[in-house]
Formats: sequence, structure tokens, C-alpha cells
Amino acid sequence: MNLEQQHVVVIGGSSGIGLGVARACLARGASLTLVSRSPEKLAGAAAELGDARRVRTFAADVTQEAEVRSLFNEHPPARHVVVTAVQGHYQPVREMDIAAARHLIDSKLVAALHVAKHARIEPGGSLVFTTGIAAVRPGPGGSVVAAVNGALMSLVRALAIELAPVRVNALSPGWVDTPVWDSIAGGAKEQRFAQHARRLPVGRIGAPADIADAALFLMGNGFTTGEVLHVDGGHRLV
Repeated sequence: MNLEQQHVVVIGGSSGIGLGVARACLARGASLTLVSRSPEKLAGAAAELGDARRVRTFAADVTQEAEVRSLFNEHPPARHVVVTAVQGHYQPVREMDIAAARHLIDSKLVAALHVAKHARIEPGGSLVFTTGIAAVRPGPGGSVVAAVNGALMSLVRALAIELAPVRVNALSPGWVDTPVWDSIAGGAKEQRFAQHARRLPVGRIGAPADIADAALFLMGNGFTTGEVLHVDGGHRLV
């Protein structure tokens, strides 16, 4: 896939899946705008990617509409916008911190609405969101994560109609080895990964590059819209 002369905005692009998507796009000739809340993380990601001529950064909290408006007003129109920002909140529903649950809803669902409202995307371009396996295989304490990811799956279908001819799709990753797992599992991460890998048909945990490959497909295939692409190593089957 050739992305030369194409501008790609990666929201959540400072680490994990987003940084993997950014790396794959850069390797195919794109110019990038990386977006995240942390200027420090953005600076580190830009240095890691190593091409200052083709990598811009923009610090923004996408739960804030004014900041999303500024993001797209201050940069050239994008060919593709990929939203990879990931938040987790696992807590039994009867013990739930509702304020934390609302933060997750804002971070994934309300932020997606902000991006859909304000993104300036060239004709023939695409908007790609990130949902997750919890929408179809929820775990204990994961009711809010499941609900928000499921809502995003429905949202992409509606937006594919409303924003046409811009194509709107979603990635649904399974377990991927990213920094977010350090906060979810702490010191038990490697043990949990090993146990889960044994269950999966592919026999391993995902890597950011696996999800980046899927994102490239959704960006490049001009006949795909309103779809959720599951990239989960067969997690839905076991």
C-alpha cells in the first residue's frame, strides 16, 4: 500500500497500537500527525519514528470538543484518520465508580463523536476507530468496556451512511502486548499472557504490528465501509 503524499492523523499515536499504526504508515510514505494528551509521550514517539520532516505532533484531549476542533482546523485535511486511544475500566457493577465509568464513555464514545464531527477528510479517505474484544467476549468487571466497545461498533455503521463518501470502519483487537496492560495486570502480565496464548488458535498474544496491518487494509480498501474487522487471534472462538 502506497501512502505517499497522503496525510494520516493517528489519535492515540504516542504508544502501543497507535504508534504501531504510525510506524506502518510512515514506512509507506505517509506524512503523520500524532495526537495524544501528553506532549512528553508525543516527543518520545516522534523521536522513535525518526523522520521530523514527515511527523507532526499535537497535544490534545479528545474528550474536549474545542481541542478536537483545533486539531483539525490547525492541520491540513487528512486522507485517513485512525483513532486508537484505549482506556480501560474494570470493576464489578455493584461496586462501580460511576465517575470513572463516565470518563471511559467520554474517552471512547464521546471522543469518537467529536472526531466524526470535526475531522476534515479528503474524498476517498477513511475514518477508522478502535473497539475491542470485550464487546463480544466481556470479562468479569468489564461491563462498561463491553458497552462502550459495542456502541462504537454500532456507531461506525451509522457514520458510514452519514459521512459517505468518507469510509468509516472499526478495528476490534484481541489481547495485544501494549503498555496499557501494565496498568491492567501489573506484575502478573506475562503470566496472564502465557495462559491466554495457550487458549488462542494462533498460539500467541497480538503485537501492535498485527493491528497496524489491519488498519492499512481498512485505509486502502475503497470498497469496505461500515465494517468491524476482528483482529483477535481467534479469541471469539474459544
